[in-house]
Amino acid sequence: MTLERLWAGWRGEYVAGIAEAPPGCVLCRVLDDGGQVVWRDDRTAVVLNAFPYTSGHLLVMPLAHVAEPEDLSADDGSALWASVTRSVAALRRAYRPDGLNMGANLGRSAGAGVPGHFHVHVMPRWDGDTNFMTTVAETRVLPEALPTTLAKVRAAWDAT
Repeated sequence: MTLERLWAGWRGEYVAGIAEAPPGCVLCRVLDDGGQVVWRDDRTAVVLNAFPYTSGHLLVMPLAHVAEPEDLSADDGSALWASVTRSVAALRRAYRPDGLNMGANLGRSAGAGVPGHFHVHVMPRWDGDTNFMTTVAETRVLPEALPTTLAKVRAAWDAT
């Protein structure tokens, strides 16, 4: 048996920068940078997940830096849910998926990678989109690069 390699060169820049990541909230830095932002208003933002489970994996978050959904004001909670709903519509338009997953991981033990800034994951799913790579090699196979995904979702967002 030979060792196979799956090339994901576009991730090299991130891996090289891990050691020099500045302190603070990574999601707040993403919002400040703006490069992965699909859309934002005065209460919420929708950003492309840098480490997607599937192509089109979005993070919907309040601009208020809160850790728990119960810490959101009523207006921020309403705005967040409206942004989740619009994200679903944009992903349906962009990808024509068979289904979608939506969810939030509250706390590290629940899988939260950024436990200090509440956010909701929204991602398209297709019949048969799972395979052995995740189980055997702990690797995701994505059919498009992140800049392609961002352009596709932004175009669909503008059409919603």
